[in-house]
Amino acid sequence: MTLKLAAISIDLDDVARYAAIHGIREDLGPAAHVVYDRCVPRLEEWLKEESIPATFFAIGEDLQREENRGAIAALHQSGHEIANHSYHHHYDLVRRNDSEIAAEIEQSAVMITEACGRRPTGFRAPGYTVSDALFRILRDAGALYDSSVFPCLGYYAAKAVALTSIRLRRRKSASLMDTPMVLRAPRQPYRIGRPYWKRGDGMLELPIGVTRLQLPYIGTSLVLGGRHVAAHLTKQMLGLELINLELHGFDAADLEEDALHALLPYRSDLRRPASDKLLALSMAVRVMRDAGYELVTLAEAARRLSSTPTQ
Repeated sequence: MTLKLAAISIDLDDVARYAAIHGIREDLGPAAHVVYDRCVPRLEEWLKEESIPATFFAIGEDLQREENRGAIAALHQSGHEIANHSYHHHYDLVRRNDSEIAAEIEQSAVMITEACGRRPTGFRAPGYTVSDALFRILRDAGALYDSSVFPCLGYYAAKAVALTSIRLRRRKSASLMDTPMVLRAPRQPYRIGRPYWKRGDGMLELPIGVTRLQLPYIGTSLVLGGRHVAAHLTKQMLGLELINLELHGFDAADLEEDALHALLPYRSDLRRPASDKLLALSMAVRVMRDAGYELVTLAEAARRLSSTPTQ
């Protein structure tokens, strides 16, 4: 029987990471911790109302802050999955040597284990950028699945334009481009081969959502577009055995309530209030459920997919 699973995952990159992408060096003040202090509570309440168990990808370094550790522990106790998003969130992680990559994975896993009492089984790379070496190290670390590969032409092109624009403004972005070969990777779950964009017998990859029209099926697309666009994009995902909707905690940010005016020139999604963004996400969930999809964590999706042949 064909599986009909949907998973919502949330990357907990705090505001400093967005500033680094855009080359912003200004003091962020109280806004520096908006994702954990303001966005996570909004998302937690929304997930509760929608009865959704989600996967949160935490950055190990951020868990040095007591408030963040408490938030992660509470999410875990509520039934959400806490997964690994590396320790420092280096955008150039895959360009570092094997020992550095292994340390980034292990140190973050230790921090999450200490906060939650359970070792994370899933991983997502900073900036979605992966490599064969990264997958080998993840396998050796005992990861059950990865969810980083993003074979989306629309996203790849938009990112290239954005980074070029940043350079033209003589700013230095911390982000980097992946190899265009990633666009050849499957859109559905698959076992990693060598190179990683080919099928093989390695660890399970749960790719980031891409629509039939090669549009990114991620939180930014849905909250920018609003309810009608969210419904339209979600309908393009129907038929896949796993709808993998990746959000960022920042997708629940509010310009006025969170005092994020310094980022407004770089983030058009801030023009929409948090309440409207959550309504768009609810519309996407409604379309999934009306089509018979079950909302699960990525770990649960990986478990079920591992027990059935992947295409």
